[in-house]
Amino acid sequence: MQYVDLPATLPITISVASGHAGKRLDQLLVSYLGGVSRARVQQLISQQKVLVNDAPAKASLKLRGNEIVTVVGEAHRLPLKAVAQEIPLDIIYEDDDLAVINKPAGMMVHSGAGATDDARNRGTLVNALLFHLQNLSGVGGHLRPGIVHRLDKQTSGLLVVAKNDAAHGQLSAQFAAREVQKRYVALLHGWTSNDSGTIDQSISRDRIRRTRMTTRLAGGRTAITHYRMLRRLDTKFGRFTLAEIRIATGRTHQIRVHMASLGHPVVGDTTYGAPRELKAAAKYVSSRREREKHRGQTGENDLPVTNKTSRVLSLPRNFLHAAELEFRHPRTGQTVALKAGLPLDLKTFLQNIEDA
Repeated sequence: MQYVDLPATLPITISVASGHAGKRLDQLLVSYLGGVSRARVQQLISQQKVLVNDAPAKASLKLRGNEIVTVVGEAHRLPLKAVAQEIPLDIIYEDDDLAVINKPAGMMVHSGAGATDDARNRGTLVNALLFHLQNLSGVGGHLRPGIVHRLDKQTSGLLVVAKNDAAHGQLSAQFAAREVQKRYVALLHGWTSNDSGTIDQSISRDRIRRTRMTTRLAGGRTAITHYRMLRRLDTKFGRFTLAEIRIATGRTHQIRVHMASLGHPVVGDTTYGAPRELKAAAKYVSSRREREKHRGQTGENDLPVTNKTSRVLSLPRNFLHAAELEFRHPRTGQTVALKAGLPLDLKTFLQNIEDA
């Protein structure tokens, strides 16, 4: 959860209009303090940083209208520290300075700044790293030790982590200079109009849906994505493009939002327009006896439907995998080039849509 600061000018005074009668105190503050989460507002209230008619109140207080609500100060930021957890890790490469992990889909890289010391601060890659590796760099702080770059929760593949601050600084500089080579494999809805191309569109956070990014706003951060068609698939579930994607920048959701902007969202990415389920089209006669029966009467592609039960496939993650990673070793300067093949769930899904 993003930790958003309150406006610099405090206190903040709100005169509650009669139209807000019946609304909870925390709901009122969320709507009034744009960009501040409800959990953050409740933290302010619990620390008595919010007064109603000059008295502390509960988050659940039902307003009657005409009250004066005052935010008198910032909540205290409670320091959090990630804890070690015995979670299996696929460590592709490791030495004294760094490690490269093949992250599974479904695992967050680290907890958010708004997380608390409960289940939301558990089960992340950082928790697993603290258990498996003796040392991690401290540049990222207590919640993000060793983390140089990130992959989305539902994206699998290669990710490098730093074991010491010197390695972290060197690797971060390579990412900032766009020297790190990252190759992804993605399955896209539809056939791309070109066999290859470059998307150069800035990316901003969506003003309405804050968990999404968009290419439709001016003034965003520069983002460059190169794609190349590997295979075009024409299946009973529709047309798809298996693509190799390389990114020159590392913006949030970059590949997902860029490919969706072309009308080709990543399969499984419901956030950016992919359907939750793939439904098979009507199946043509495939048995030898039926084909013999209709031979000479109709074209081979016009055979009647014999199975009216449509198959449905779904992928509970994005078909996006960080397959290759190449960078200079922060100590030796030698090139480190690593690969990770498609995980079993993506291989199986690809086979299912091709063989159906």
